[in-house]
Amino acid sequence: MKFNLKFLIITLFICTISVAQNKGTISGVLTDKETNNEVLPFANILIKGTNISANTDIEGKYSLSLNPGNYTVIFSFVGYESVEKPVTVKANETVTVNQVLSAGGYTLKDVVVKSASGNREKETALLLEQKNAVTIKQSIGAQEMSRKGVSDVEEGLTKITGITKVDGRGLFIRGLEDRYNNLLVNELQTPSNSPFKKIIPLDLFPTDIVGVLNIYKTFNPNISGDFAGGTVNIETTQPKNITKINVGFGYTTNNNLKNFLLSDDADSTKGTFGLIGKERELPEVFGSVPSGRKLSPDEYHNAYDDKNWNVNETSSPLNSSIGFLHSKKFDLEKERNISYIMSFNFDNKYIFREGVDRTFNLAQGNYDNNLFNTQYAYQTTFSGLAGLKYKTNRLNLNFTSLFIQATESLIQDQLGYTNSLANVNNNLIRGNQFEESRYWNTQLFGDYKLTEDGKQTIKAGGSYVKTGFQQPDRKFITGQKVSDTEINMSYGGNNLNRQYLDVNGNFYFSALAEYNLKFGNKEKQNNLSVGYNNFLNDMQSSYRFFSGRRNIEKNYTADLNTISIPINDDIDNGILYVQEESNGDYKVKLNQFVNAGYFNLFWTFGEKWDLNAGLRAENSTREIKYRNQGDPFGSAYRKKTDESLDILPSINTKYAVNENSNLRASVSKTITRPVAMELLPINYINPDATSVSGNSNLLNSNNYNADFKYELFPNSKELFAIGAFGKLIEDPIERVFKPTANSGGQITTFKNSEQAVIYGAEIEMILTLNRISESLSNFTFGFNTSLMNTDVKIDLTKQGNELENSKNRKLQGASNWMINTDLKYEFTLNKEWKNTMTLVYNVYGDRIFAVGSSGMDHIYEKSFSKLDFVWSSTLSKNIDLKFAAENLLNPYYRKELGKNSTIDITEDSLVLREYKKGVGFSVNIGYTF
Repeated sequence: MKFNLKFLIITLFICTISVAQNKGTISGVLTDKETNNEVLPFANILIKGTNISANTDIEGKYSLSLNPGNYTVIFSFVGYESVEKPVTVKANETVTVNQVLSAGGYTLKDVVVKSASGNREKETALLLEQKNAVTIKQSIGAQEMSRKGVSDVEEGLTKITGITKVDGRGLFIRGLEDRYNNLLVNELQTPSNSPFKKIIPLDLFPTDIVGVLNIYKTFNPNISGDFAGGTVNIETTQPKNITKINVGFGYTTNNNLKNFLLSDDADSTKGTFGLIGKERELPEVFGSVPSGRKLSPDEYHNAYDDKNWNVNETSSPLNSSIGFLHSKKFDLEKERNISYIMSFNFDNKYIFREGVDRTFNLAQGNYDNNLFNTQYAYQTTFSGLAGLKYKTNRLNLNFTSLFIQATESLIQDQLGYTNSLANVNNNLIRGNQFEESRYWNTQLFGDYKLTEDGKQTIKAGGSYVKTGFQQPDRKFITGQKVSDTEINMSYGGNNLNRQYLDVNGNFYFSALAEYNLKFGNKEKQNNLSVGYNNFLNDMQSSYRFFSGRRNIEKNYTADLNTISIPINDDIDNGILYVQEESNGDYKVKLNQFVNAGYFNLFWTFGEKWDLNAGLRAENSTREIKYRNQGDPFGSAYRKKTDESLDILPSINTKYAVNENSNLRASVSKTITRPVAMELLPINYINPDATSVSGNSNLLNSNNYNADFKYELFPNSKELFAIGAFGKLIEDPIERVFKPTANSGGQITTFKNSEQAVIYGAEIEMILTLNRISESLSNFTFGFNTSLMNTDVKIDLTKQGNELENSKNRKLQGASNWMINTDLKYEFTLNKEWKNTMTLVYNVYGDRIFAVGSSGMDHIYEKSFSKLDFVWSSTLSKNIDLKFAAENLLNPYYRKELGKNSTIDITEDSLVLREYKKGVGFSVNIGYTF
């Protein structure tokens, strides 16, 4: 018996070896025609009529071992045309079959896209990812942004449901403005480059450096608890073998090829590239601490001869842009590779705005300031990206450094009357301002498989960010206009002022560490994440004031554009001198440290239910150091410290109704922290004496969120979704009027209201129009809308000196409705000449810009609509062309006082601010080497 058993084992072993030796192999590489034949990771290879299959690896390679015979191999990937190929396999031989796949239709159920794939940038892959995610998440990739002619991140995000942007004020997500949103770059928390905004203005990020934009509308514990409207995660583009250059030109009606004003220093080569910040820095003679110094004529000339008041009359040329992208990947031994990417983009814009600019007198119901505002703004943006990626079978390591600099040279003339003095209606206030912001984010991020099967992994990363925001030598001249180019003025009062605002981000550090454990069988894959992340923000501001004062009273008339000549003469003759008039509160320091630990469980119940539940604990310490206005310059700082521990649970569930539809639900608790300028005790003063004042007593808001959603995915290119959401916000932060004792100088500040309730619905669809007729098969229609209602509770006994008018109102910054829609037409003129035309329309409803008080109704931002047309064309393998026509309807952007003031309004018009942006036309040519 023992002999027979041994004989059987030996026989089976020999047969097994014999069979293995007689097998053949099919291997090869799959490439992507849509990306110039880059490799296609995670595609499917299936032997037709069998269960034998494989996936390509990160290099696009695959291999199958088969018995000799004739087979049909099916190559497929989501959103691509499947290809079938007959193959003959011979014993002990390898047959190489390489295949190129091109875009086409495919069913969502057949392919699972791994997150590491560079093809996540494609529309179909992102739609599939949205279907499979448990959280309510939407994404837009490089492919869709290119098709819709999107040139920056902010514009790209407006194509997502419930998101609109307001000129100069950033994104509104679900009707909630900037302060209620948050930003991640490659999953790491990042600061803003401006103290006036919660997140860095996303129109500064060109789409060339972006792979995927993700919007999280429901909270999960591994993102920051500072979440109410949504969290944006920008994934920088992954390296590909590509070298490309883009050149673009743009024309906007009433903006380009027109008469234009530039400050004397901006009208130069340095000014063209926005490099005049150092020329406008605070002169060294004033020192780092204010002293009330009065300059002698010699000191003045040494300090200010190259910092004059003059303005040059010129003309605005076409807007222009240039971009360069280069990346390359190198294969190393043992299935390792290293890749790098470098990119830079520069663009400039000439912007002209004109229209009324008014404020109301809160005591009398008439105009306090009634001005006609004319602005000439020259803007530049430079961005640079450098990245290095190293990959093995178990390790991904990424280094990224991103730099963004934005500048604006602004000449502003305000003509009319101020301080309710309607009989003097030729007052002229000229502002001459240069603004510069810098953002430099350096990141190191990696993930590592602790086990070969990838069931235990860790990821960790850190970023170090330096930011700067300056308005150096912000100059104002006040007088009376006597002709097109002349002003009559006298010295003293606020007639000749200079300001220096410097908000310096000393450092911002963010870190992340996370352990992931996958468990369960292949069909039921569960995951547990345990992690820690933090951020440390240290910043300080300096705000200093200087005035021209008279020794001898003098009235004079001078040419406004060359006014430095008489000013310098009067300095030399002892008629005029310059003196610092900064207050003791000129400097403020902010230090904020947030530590967070979390766990997050993803659990699959049977075939239908997915659960994502977890808990985040955030410990926050915030310290503000400041002096009051009358404190001595060298006195000790006052301190205000806030500490909190927030426990933030969340539950996200998904029920798969069938293969093509889901039901989702989510509940969570989150918080909202104020924007820096809302919080810091700084009084930011404008030329017309209006001002914005921070409030150091602001509290964080507590947010309770609930979401429900139904999704239907008919195929790989279509979607229909309807959802409902609700939020309860305790201590919501809002912008309000602050009444003043005297006429003039309207102050806008910020406060916590008692409670806000928000509820609404969202509808989204992407439909191919061959459903209507086969003749429309090249058309795709996209539509999304958000409908919302808000109710804010006010306790009038707690209102301090911001005296609200009623106990209930709408939430400041929230629109009741918004619509985004687009119509796409795709056609091919020949084998290489592919075209996509897209018509895009966005509109939002009225919303409160600032809450009214003392009997004055709220200021409303009025409904604004935008219609764009984009034609993207691939002329050949190397050349692509994009034409865009923007803002075709050219409506007025308008702020208006509401009609429900309880005091008598004696003015005919309630319009406070209005202008038109103009219709823009641009052409961009790209060449791929």
